[in-house]
Amino acid sequence: MTMRPRLVFRGSWRPGHAPVLVVIPLALIVTVCVVDVLAPPDIHLGPLLVAAPAITVAFAGARLTALMGVLAVAAQVLIGILRGTLATANVQTQIAALFAVSAVCVAACVVRDRHERQLHRVRSVAAAAQSVLLRPLPTHAGGLHIAGLYLPAVEEAALGGDLYAVARTADHSTRLLIGDVRGNGLAAINNAALLLGAFRAAAHRQATLPRLAVHLDAAFRWDTSQWRSGAEQDTDEDFATAVLLDIPDHDPVVHLITCGHPPPLVLQKDRLTPLVPEASHLPIGLGGAFGVVGYDVQTFPFEVGDLLLLYTDGVVEARDRGGLFYPLAERVPQWAKEDPGELLRLLRDDLLAHVQDHLDDDAAVVAIRRLAI
Repeated sequence: MTMRPRLVFRGSWRPGHAPVLVVIPLALIVTVCVVDVLAPPDIHLGPLLVAAPAITVAFAGARLTALMGVLAVAAQVLIGILRGTLATANVQTQIAALFAVSAVCVAACVVRDRHERQLHRVRSVAAAAQSVLLRPLPTHAGGLHIAGLYLPAVEEAALGGDLYAVARTADHSTRLLIGDVRGNGLAAINNAALLLGAFRAAAHRQATLPRLAVHLDAAFRWDTSQWRSGAEQDTDEDFATAVLLDIPDHDPVVHLITCGHPPPLVLQKDRLTPLVPEASHLPIGLGGAFGVVGYDVQTFPFEVGDLLLLYTDGVVEARDRGGLFYPLAERVPQWAKEDPGELLRLLRDDLLAHVQDHLDDDAAVVAIRRLAI
């Protein structure tokens, strides 16, 4: 299961959504009309009618705004008739000005609604692109129960530089990748797509985890540097921190290679332990550039019932308003008995509460529990 933020079309409110709000401009029109008719001849409240369409534009569409404008103009005409001033230049000017303001409010509604429709289409395209780039993780793979969580730093965005993927091998094992591409924006998305594509194409074919790491580093470095000159490559490197894992179905261990990425955490009952390798390799994309020709695999116990947590630095570096980092290692043990999907839901809510719904960096988490086969 993969949990992602929903792309929601936040259009302007409509009467069906908030019928109580329609009462406000209607009450204003009636009140101004009654008071103006009953007030002394030297008191004129008719100009206040312009507030009716102006208020309506804040929560309704063009049709209701136009209706309020028509009612406001009709009220001004009624006031002029009842007070015997309809033929005066002052009242006619007020009617013309009210009509003009109402027309401007309706035009503003039309433009706003058009922009909202365009934004909705853009978000729909982003959601489709996300489903292709960051595919939902399988709920089960071999003897593993898996769930993924992705939180973009930008509220309306669906794509970023954080990534994860899962692949099955012919040797009855599951391979996983979690990574964080340097930078942000379209360049980071492009590099994330490159790394994910290279992993999906090779994860099931490469015989060993070190060979897979070498392949990813070479593919990433070649594609990001083939169009650049030597000077550009030295001053503007592209790379990605990553963790590669291989989890055999019938062997209670996890093999991993860490490439400059935060170490995974394994939760055994109520005890949380970081899987810190003896040596962390350079990020993907920098290994070959610095002469790295091999990668060391570290092996750790991973038994039935244990839960493995992979994450990007956007989680542990998330700060609250006081500047305190999110205490991931302290929070996770309290959810030890939850299944991976529920654990990530609780983690997401707790993390967003910690940062008050404002992340400074994309965040991704993958939770894996080993089940009995």
